Amino acid sequence: MDSKDFKIKKELKRKKRQEKLIKEAEHYEAVKKAKIVQKEQEKIQKNIKYVSTVSIAISGSILDNAQSPELRTYLAGQIARAACIYNIDEIVIFDDQPTGNVTTTRMQTLETTDGVKTARTCCIQFARILQYLECPQYLRKFFFPLHNDLKFSGLLNPLDSQHHLRATSEFIYREGITTNKPHPKGSFVNVGLLNDVLVNKQLAENLRVTVKLPPNTELKSKKLRGIVVSPSEPRRATGIYWGYNVRVANSISQVFSQSPYPEGYDVTIGTSDKGENVQEVETKSVKFNHLLIVFGGLLGLENAVENDDELNVDDPSLLFDHYFNVVPQQGSRTIRTEEAVLITLSSLAEKIEPMNAPPEFKLKDLIAQSEDTGNVQTFREPMKRKNKIQKKKKEISDCSGESSDNNYSANDNDMSRFD
Repeated sequence: MDSKDFKIKKELKRKKRQEKLIKEAEHYEAVKKAKIVQKEQEKIQKNIKYVSTVSIAISGSILDNAQSPELRTYLAGQIARAACIYNIDEIVIFDDQPTGNVTTTRMQTLETTDGVKTARTCCIQFARILQYLECPQYLRKFFFPLHNDLKFSGLLNPLDSQHHLRATSEFIYREGITTNKPHPKGSFVNVGLLNDVLVNKQLAENLRVTVKLPPNTELKSKKLRGIVVSPSEPRRATGIYWGYNVRVANSISQVFSQSPYPEGYDVTIGTSDKGENVQEVETKSVKFNHLLIVFGGLLGLENAVENDDELNVDDPSLLFDHYFNVVPQQGSRTIRTEEAVLITLSSLAEKIEPMNAPPEFKLKDLIAQSEDTGNVQTFREPMKRKNKIQKKKKEISDCSGESSDNNYSANDNDMSRFD
């Protein structure tokens, strides 16, 4: 290498170092500002006891209409993506088939937030896939062992939700699982960092918990401390979207009667082509604390009402405060449920208004961004390996005084020595 090439190479290295230092400084300033905003938001939100929620209820029978196991899985993934995009707090999977078919229909069980639930296979598989996608990646191996319902989970598009934090994310809230490490004053929780966090409560192992870390915590520290908080606190305190809960109901009536909220849902919306034109509804006219939006199955909400022995009504619109038609002039004879969910949530975005809205999330610099979620690193590693191989070749050729082509003509494809 002549002196000119050496100077060019040296200048490129110097520029790369400068760019790296500038990026690190910008990141440091952004994190510093975000932490200041975080403290301000915590002070403002101390007196807020809860935030308004949005729930959607979907018939599990839509999975039976899929033509293959792969499409069943992908269909559930589409619903999960829609729920994440529109910050849905709860997804209810209900059965719209007659209860008399229970003895002849294949049943499964699933553990949910309200206990172990038994329902038809389509409902349980639907709920299991939704739970799998909502769970942060570093916790899935603990909560989701190999199961036939998740056989084609590799086809699913990731949610990339805000609460799916990376190991480098400096956000103070994290999801974790309690470990079996003993401690006299608390429990150790795996929150996806290099070391486990010691929390202030003694808990049974293999429990999913939400942990709050002290501000300015060094993530690589060997002695991490934190406290266990409610899963609703991150959104209430900072406005971040913290995922959805999944519930299974054996009928449409149980969607209402088994609500997780003490006062139930104060506003309910049904969707049907026989409903009121949603475009005629005034902006921000539907005010709510806990909103429920219900979608029918292949035969609509009429079929779900007809097959529910606990209901004495024939008209499904009597069950809801509002009954909307979200596509009043549809060109297709049918609107698929996965399509109806996206259309409805988009149409209602300007029509509804929460009574206790969460604060605006201003701490995006502390969590992973969209540009961090690509295959950039996947392509860097082979390039580094290639550069390493070329460097080795050059060192050997310089020592032998011969060209690298002569040295490696016979074994140029054998790279194992440089691994």
